[in-house]
Amino acid sequence: MSWIPTYEEAHALLREYNQEPFHVLHNETVSGVLSYFARELDPDREAYWAVVGLLHDLDFEKYPERHCVAVREILEPMNFDPAMLDSIVSHGWSMTGADVEPKHIMEKVLYAVDELTGLIGAAVKMRPSGSAMDLEVKSLMKKFKSPSFAAGCSRGTIQRGADMLNWPLAELMEKTILAMRELERRG
Repeated sequence: MSWIPTYEEAHALLREYNQEPFHVLHNETVSGVLSYFARELDPDREAYWAVVGLLHDLDFEKYPERHCVAVREILEPMNFDPAMLDSIVSHGWSMTGADVEPKHIMEKVLYAVDELTGLIGAAVKMRPSGSAMDLEVKSLMKKFKSPSFAAGCSRGTIQRGADMLNWPLAELMEKTILAMRELERRG
């Protein structure tokens, strides 16, 4: 039988492979955003979505040049659930050596929000409030259109993610901002 970790088990695994607070926080943020989306799109599997988000960059800190490839080598010997592993790998499709195209709604959301949470996080840091609570889509769209702002966040990936979901980019941004506001409220 394959292993699907609990959130606590996944968090321990994340901490084993990631010591940089930035990387841990990014994974926790993506996990929380996926939980938010799951409540609307797949409420019976919210915990599953959260674990995928928490582990999506498990291999990035130690193996950045083999991101979404090394994760297989880490998790397969643990008898990790193959479907969950494919979901984790899918967020690197067309960007890394990932061989899994996002097909399920969760995978498409993960693909879309991974880079977008970074863009939103950078935009929030620039705001006088330092908060997502007053960040509006119009302001984020301006940042999105400025390639020098948070240059490491792939606009092409964010747009492809919105396209995969058949959502306008503004809708994806709005929903992700709302998710990040919820995370901020929870502290």
